[in-house]
Amino acid sequence: MEHTALKNYVEGNMPGSLTYAEYRELVTKLHDEGKVTGHEQSESLLEYSKLNEHRMNRWDKHFKVQEDFATDFSLPKGKFYWLVITEGWCGDSAQVLPGIVKIAELFPQIELKVVLRDDYPDLMNEVLTNGKKAIPILVCLNEEGDFLWKWGPRPAIADELVQSHKLKADYDAEEMKKDLHLWYARNAQLVVLEEFKEVLKNWLAVVK
Repeated sequence: MEHTALKNYVEGNMPGSLTYAEYRELVTKLHDEGKVTGHEQSESLLEYSKLNEHRMNRWDKHFKVQEDFATDFSLPKGKFYWLVITEGWCGDSAQVLPGIVKIAELFPQIELKVVLRDDYPDLMNEVLTNGKKAIPILVCLNEEGDFLWKWGPRPAIADELVQSHKLKADYDAEEMKKDLHLWYARNAQLVVLEEFKEVLKNWLAVVK
């Protein structure tokens, strides 16, 4: 898979990308206007987005990363971008993005940026999941914009829960979402930390 759009995006100084703080401010501002991020607007998406704001507030406050988390990892030389493609109404993103931000903050070489999926379809199309525009997707790029790896749209165990629901003859999307977010409330911190330990280990095993 070529990642030309991603490389060109980095080479062009990543126009429209946001820091996590800027992303949070944008989402709040849009809520005040009765809007959400993305090209589709609806009352249901606004409701989801407002709920996600509460989820992010909670994880911003309570997601803890062990002080020694970064000591096991010596990143390659150079600067790296963690580009998170998402939208404010995305429930999975609200549950995992605050933790990813805190992990990234442990590594001075990593700069995390958020980009809105609907505004940059060419970027999204290079990191599809089974042909679908699932979010959030975290893309790791080097300083030259070369694609290194991607993660998402949710932790593997959470994805197993989603897929098990979809296999049910009486599949109910709302029931699935309820179970998924209950799972996140109980497990997100531990699972995100453990999964990103493996992500970092796999990355460093390749570059070494």
